[in-house]
Amino acid sequence: MTVTLADIEAAARRIAGHAVVTPLIESPALNDRVGGRVLIKAETLQRVGAFKFRGAYNRLAQTTGAERAAGVVAFSSGNHAQGVALAARLLEFVALIVMPADAPGVKIAATRAHGAEIRFYDRATESREAIAAAIAAERGAIVVPAYDDERIIAGQGTVGLEIADQAAALGAAVDLVVGPVGGGGLMAGVAVAIRARSPATAIFGVEPEGHDDTRLSLAAGERRSAPAAPRSLCDALEAPMPGALTFPLLQDSLAGVLTVSDAEVAAAMRHAFFTLKLVVEPGGAVALAALLAGKLDLAGRTAAIILSGGNVDLELFARVLTGAA
Repeated sequence: MTVTLADIEAAARRIAGHAVVTPLIESPALNDRVGGRVLIKAETLQRVGAFKFRGAYNRLAQTTGAERAAGVVAFSSGNHAQGVALAARLLEFVALIVMPADAPGVKIAATRAHGAEIRFYDRATESREAIAAAIAAERGAIVVPAYDDERIIAGQGTVGLEIADQAAALGAAVDLVVGPVGGGGLMAGVAVAIRARSPATAIFGVEPEGHDDTRLSLAAGERRSAPAAPRSLCDALEAPMPGALTFPLLQDSLAGVLTVSDAEVAAAMRHAFFTLKLVVEPGGAVALAALLAGKLDLAGRTAAIILSGGNVDLELFARVLTGAA
């Protein structure tokens, strides 16, 4: 199977009235800074503070009555956890989320607030996939992956549909679309939508330095993991490698993958807060970081960037804003 424009359009109808149609905004100060026009897709304003709600709701809304009775299991460091937890509550599911013990506290608290049960694990010594599979087998529940599922990808692809429609309403021809890549669900879905609506638009992913498994995989022509590296500020983008379903879509669609350092990400978070007046988490700020660091030439061009999430721990955010992180 693959994901088509028709799948994404169906997902848009399915999530309508449940997910927020987030704004595509523009900052003259940012345009001046980068020397081009930037349209900002603020998924920080989505329900649960991240794009993940779109895919989670689209996936859970297509389950059968028997599956709903057994509930769902998901594994996530935070935003997918919150998306599944809220979608499950709205659709009257029981949800259990397998989360790393060192996940940001704000994401743990929000997941619990949506009514989900949490099972913590150690990133270094335990397999979240194995834990989720064992719980699902015991309960008869379905596993909702964070990105490697056609219905998840289609739901995330609605971000791309909205970018295309909103840019057209502004009379803007988008030359570039730039967004974060972890497992690849967001940019795989966005790429399908953008290529169908605007074939001339170049699509770029952005990864943290040292966790550039998608960039390495594209160069090798097959899925690969990045060599062992220190933890990144961008906890949401530390997937071990692209998904089996997302990689072919990324391989077919991306013009390239850029990498950004923790320092560049922190600078982007500060710019988002002080100039754009938006709270953006590290993984959600990588596209902005790439532009501010001059990794794409925007002279005379229009770029749409995705700020994918705004769930950041208060202590970390304070350190970033004061330059201590």
